[in-house]
Amino acid sequence: MILETGHLLAFLDHRPLFRGHTLLVPKQHMRLLSDLPADLAAEFLTTAQRLERAIEDGLGVSGTMILVNNVVSQSVPHLHMHVIPREFKDGLRFWLGPRHPYNDENPAQAYADKIRGALLSGGYEPIPQTPERRSVGGTNQPPTPPDIGGTPSPL
Repeated sequence: MILETGHLLAFLDHRPLFRGHTLLVPKQHMRLLSDLPADLAAEFLTTAQRLERAIEDGLGVSGTMILVNNVVSQSVPHLHMHVIPREFKDGLRFWLGPRHPYNDENPAQAYADKIRGALLSGGYEPIPQTPERRSVGGTNQPPTPPDIGGTPSPL
């Protein structure tokens, strides 16, 4: 275990792309980033920022790659953010292709319009706080997350 808060866990991936590959998960079960309640989103993101710096400084790497897979390529149906140590020319190129550029048949503006339209008509607002999260000092504990790959490796 790298870090545990009241709502989050961070631990090493049991199948790391590079040593130090860390997963950040909410304790409460949710599958998608869009399922993350607004009151937990700030803690989730700031914890990811802290992990980014800790991985870079603690491991002496040049940078990190931070990603979340929603449904496609999500090997475990539980929200998890990857914070992956990176070096220049480390050979990791899996996500760079194939590219699908915009063209006359598929103009960028048409895609922007579709996304903007969904935002305006779909009510895609942050998920509001849950009542148990609003209570201060409440006894409601988030459920234990599902097993997402075994015991975390020690750092």
